[in-house]
Amino acid sequence: MKLLVLNAGSSSIKYQLFHMGDESVLAAGAVERIAEAAGHARHRIHTRGGEVRERQRSQTFADHREGLAHIFAVLGESGIIGDPAELMGIGHRVVHGGEAFRAPVRIDARVIQTIRETIPLAPLHNPANLLGIEVAREQCPTVPQVAVFDTAFHHTLPPHAFHYAIPQPYYRAQRVRRYGFHGTSHAYVSKAAAGLLDRPLEALDLITLHLGNGASAAAIRQGHSIDTSMGMTPLEGLIMGTRCGDLDPTIPFYLGRSTPLEGAEIESMLNQDSGLKGICGASDMREVQRLAQGGHAQARLAIDMFCYRTKKYIGAYLAALGRADAVVFTGGIGEHHAAIRSQVCEGLEALGIRIDPARNAAESHGARTIHHRASRVQLLVIPTNEELEIARQSVDCIGLSRA
Repeated sequence: MKLLVLNAGSSSIKYQLFHMGDESVLAAGAVERIAEAAGHARHRIHTRGGEVRERQRSQTFADHREGLAHIFAVLGESGIIGDPAELMGIGHRVVHGGEAFRAPVRIDARVIQTIRETIPLAPLHNPANLLGIEVAREQCPTVPQVAVFDTAFHHTLPPHAFHYAIPQPYYRAQRVRRYGFHGTSHAYVSKAAAGLLDRPLEALDLITLHLGNGASAAAIRQGHSIDTSMGMTPLEGLIMGTRCGDLDPTIPFYLGRSTPLEGAEIESMLNQDSGLKGICGASDMREVQRLAQGGHAQARLAIDMFCYRTKKYIGAYLAALGRADAVVFTGGIGEHHAAIRSQVCEGLEALGIRIDPARNAAESHGARTIHHRASRVQLLVIPTNEELEIARQSVDCIGLSRA
């Protein structure tokens, strides 16, 4: 009952190995700096006695094939997997499924070709995801493998939410539309919210806020996404660590005319040098808060902009849903930064949102409620677990029991 979840990047492979009987983590880690001179691997092995052994190794990995072989070697040496063929399945994170994939899918040659055809929609992510799939199929040819797409959860968006107001031929030919991302996270925390509230997911209207280096919001009606802040790419929406979020569409053209920057440089700047980093020079919210506490005016501005943009999306999604049972905070910032949660909720009392300062500030790493007893809308903090969600969806797709 062991299932491996892989997240292949351009120079890394992150993984988690689950025992799906009790959904426990048997091992987790990453191989990083693949094809670089100073490669690095780190592993956390969970023993049967409940201990955690950490292993780190610096070595060169020529390619993803060597990286995955190293992961299997470590799992074998640890006694967790004697042979990769023992796996019940492998679940792969794939960023963009375009309009072709509306749910997890068992991987075959046709699926691989279709993922390849979506590369223009996610040129920074899908090639690496696809490489991970191809290497895993090569090394584990008898193991069922599943692709789980970040975009799939948002395929329930209605046409009035996913279309852009541009000439329709660009949608029909180039598939220009809102797709949304962070789908596995929004799916996971919405289900966890139903469990925390002890109510059926089908009876809940939720606003989920995945706030981290990448950030997105979603409006979820009865378990189905009806709107989300990210668009055709992950650049749209909330302010992020290095991404600008919502932007006047003419700004890139203006910069192209008024600066020496060319199109690719502007695109890189908006993705890698904007957001919190562009405002104050730091992309990690912990560092931004430290700077703000020291009197750094631009860091204070970055926090205010981040919270203001998030607050606006809460208001917009309350309007889209008509009501909300709960607002869910997740992601690195959403889970760990009480001051950000407080500032996001400040001034929303008229909309039925009232945070409890003491409960919000209390130290906890688990799912919890942080709303005031007088709040009409419940406020939840739920740690996300995208890898477990991928594992669950993979098992369901393969059609095997988790018992």
